[in-house]
Amino acid sequence: MTIKDLNPAIVWNNFYGITRIPRPSKHEEKIRAYLLDWAKDHGIEAFPDDTGNVIMRVPATPGYENRKGVILQGHMDMVPQKNSDVKHDFLTDPIETKIEGDWIKACGTTLGADDGLGVALALSVAESKDVPHGPIEILVTYDEETGMTGAQALKPGVLKGDILINLDSETEGELYVGCAGGVDASAEGTYETVKAPAGYKTYNFAVKGCQGGHSGMDIILYRANANKVATRILLEALKSEDLKLVCLEGGTLRNAIPRECFATLLVKDEASAKAVICKLAEVLKSEYAETDPDMQVVFEPAAAQAAECITDADALRIVRAILACPDGVERMSASVAGLCETSTNMAMVKVADGKWFVKSLLRSSVDTAKMALAEKMKAVFDLAGATTTFDGAYSGWKPNPNSAILKVMKEVYERKFGEEPKVMAIHAGLECGILSGAYPHWDMVSCGPTLLSPHSPDERCYIPSVSKIWDYLKDVLANIPE
Repeated sequence: MTIKDLNPAIVWNNFYGITRIPRPSKHEEKIRAYLLDWAKDHGIEAFPDDTGNVIMRVPATPGYENRKGVILQGHMDMVPQKNSDVKHDFLTDPIETKIEGDWIKACGTTLGADDGLGVALALSVAESKDVPHGPIEILVTYDEETGMTGAQALKPGVLKGDILINLDSETEGELYVGCAGGVDASAEGTYETVKAPAGYKTYNFAVKGCQGGHSGMDIILYRANANKVATRILLEALKSEDLKLVCLEGGTLRNAIPRECFATLLVKDEASAKAVICKLAEVLKSEYAETDPDMQVVFEPAAAQAAECITDADALRIVRAILACPDGVERMSASVAGLCETSTNMAMVKVADGKWFVKSLLRSSVDTAKMALAEKMKAVFDLAGATTTFDGAYSGWKPNPNSAILKVMKEVYERKFGEEPKVMAIHAGLECGILSGAYPHWDMVSCGPTLLSPHSPDERCYIPSVSKIWDYLKDVLANIPE
């Protein structure tokens, strides 16, 4: 069985088409063209806005012309993450999928169900001939994963509807009515190097096999950050051993918890250094045994000798700064049980060619708390002699307890499935908060099928949830008020 054999066939076939198109963030030209061609082939009005979002318009079915207009919204880009042993070019290669029981996964890469399935659901509404609905607009934004650029660029007046249903949340049975805001933090500094001393051999050091995951949704799981694990080991090794740091690099995207971190070292006494590193590795593997059972620490001879290394003082300064940089859950919500209020993901580090940087993504449902965390981070890097900048800030989405569309969606869910849906706020950056800036009158709710481990190669979708959300979405659209 393949993805094309699954039901509902209309949704899975549309998702299959999307998986064939390369679409990493900031490289959406192919998926944009695909969506416009798809609309043309299906006789649906579609156009790109002035910035690159794709908008489609679907007339009301007969008898539903007087219903409020609904915007179905998702994003066209995906997070490009893969396991290090997988050969895949996200700019040219399609996503290959496989079915494991009730789950669909990709073959060593992210699946792109975030938010390819949301877009597929919207396209399926437009394509279907048996879904009663009022006027529908489909908004597919670009660059959601690395800056929400498309949402921020959307101009007022382009869309006509009154209700927005965002299809980018990740647990079926939950309706989201609020989300965290965020800001990107970047710290940069320099260091001095010296010629590699005589008698030292070059070694590769790595932390691998961490689970990683979505830096908003999964931060509450307290998974290992490979950058933190690596620098914790390196600090002790640098302090206690005759060992030199040549370079260091870990993490690839701000919104993905780092799974791997790599360093090159100069080592004088292999046995002694190995003993220290292995001892600390065992301690850390024990600490993270529940969240990251497959974590590995590698220490092995390198194929080539390094010609220079970082000075001892600078190596310690940089490693200490990375280790001290805030990461993980900062504060849980005092008003919503189980909700993370404020967090940060120390996503990327690189120390090479005389320069070093650390890049993080800070999130909070409280703007003042988010910026207080930013100042805390800046204080760490000020002490380390680095320059810190912040950009791409966006506010969260404040819940509306009087939402009319929320009332409809709750009633429909309870009638169809015999239980109430959970009404939630999410510690991730949905586009709803940004979109409401251009369209403050929109009544908004977010929903979607069940996904696990988005933003990592372990991303998977629970197949039965797709059928359930499809049936639910059709019923909601049939019950939109006049």
